[in-house]
Amino acid sequence: MSINKLGFIGLGLIGGSIAKTTKRIHPDIEILALSGHQSTIDKAFEEGLIKNNKNPSLMEFSDCDYIFLCTPVQQNQGYLQQLKQIMKPGCILTDVGSVKGDIHREILSMDMEHCFIGGHPMTGSEKTGLSHASPYLLENAYYIITPAKFVPKERVEEFCQFVSSLGAIPLTMEYDLHDKSTAAVSHLPHVLAYALVNLVKDSDNKEEIMKRIAAGGFKDITRIASSSPVMWEEICISNREMLLSMIDTYEIYLKNIRDKISSRDGLGIREFFQSAKDYRDSLALAPKGVPGTAYELYLDLVDEAGGIATISTILARNQLSIKNIGIIHNREFEEGVLKIEMYDKTSYSDAIQLLRQYNYTVYER
Repeated sequence: MSINKLGFIGLGLIGGSIAKTTKRIHPDIEILALSGHQSTIDKAFEEGLIKNNKNPSLMEFSDCDYIFLCTPVQQNQGYLQQLKQIMKPGCILTDVGSVKGDIHREILSMDMEHCFIGGHPMTGSEKTGLSHASPYLLENAYYIITPAKFVPKERVEEFCQFVSSLGAIPLTMEYDLHDKSTAAVSHLPHVLAYALVNLVKDSDNKEEIMKRIAAGGFKDITRIASSSPVMWEEICISNREMLLSMIDTYEIYLKNIRDKISSRDGLGIREFFQSAKDYRDSLALAPKGVPGTAYELYLDLVDEAGGIATISTILARNQLSIKNIGIIHNREFEEGVLKIEMYDKTSYSDAIQLLRQYNYTVYER
């Protein structure tokens, strides 16, 4: 793998984190960046992250080995025509968008399928900007890769190796499978969370009794409704067809359970719930006990030998028992690499305080 120069168009949370991780692991790789805010360029230059102290012209990206498109989806597509004119032979163009169909179709229409590899790092948070970017954000996170049709196989393998070198886990798939999968496991849940919150808001009385008694279950299932409405507006429109298909399918499932409840079909209701429970319990880190409050904390963890063992030892020496522990690979809307579940509220609070004393960055839920 021989990479000398990377170009970033957009240097926010994801682009900035990829750049910072690259600088940490491959300090000899030169990084050039363009941003909509001069203050971002100033900060990145002062940190020694990029070589330019002002916004470059696109022509200055002409000798890059990889160019990362890290702006919103529609803005990314707006750069394609200009980049096509200046990219050197062999340069690979990639992006970090959470929806792949639109840009792949644009790449096809512009006859750029030989040099585009779509990318989607499954990590991030509701926070934005370079100031929240981290050189460890990619650690053990899935990084979905969607190569265009005519990209040479060896270039795809090279890009996968580069992603792996940054600590992420590359997963290669067709872009339509990516959009269908994310519509089901990410985009639809957000739509449902927003809808449920609005339902409760509009159904509540003047005294806001529903809001007052909203318990863990409601808060857990609707937590993601606190995500950026602007971001989710764009995602819903960009992945419109796949998302609408999943909404239609969900309505069928909802009608199914509604009919069972309406007809007092106890066995049918139980089987419907049992099927879902069995699948949910098979997911990584899925709690298998009686439903209740989950005392979960998340923390940043560098991928190094003994990292989890060290944390376990710290907690055990202080008589704090761990209920569940594991790496979070899909952190697109989560903070922290490691998830730890404690048995009770006291242990949860003590664990947070203790780990922070050892200088771990801990995120509470």
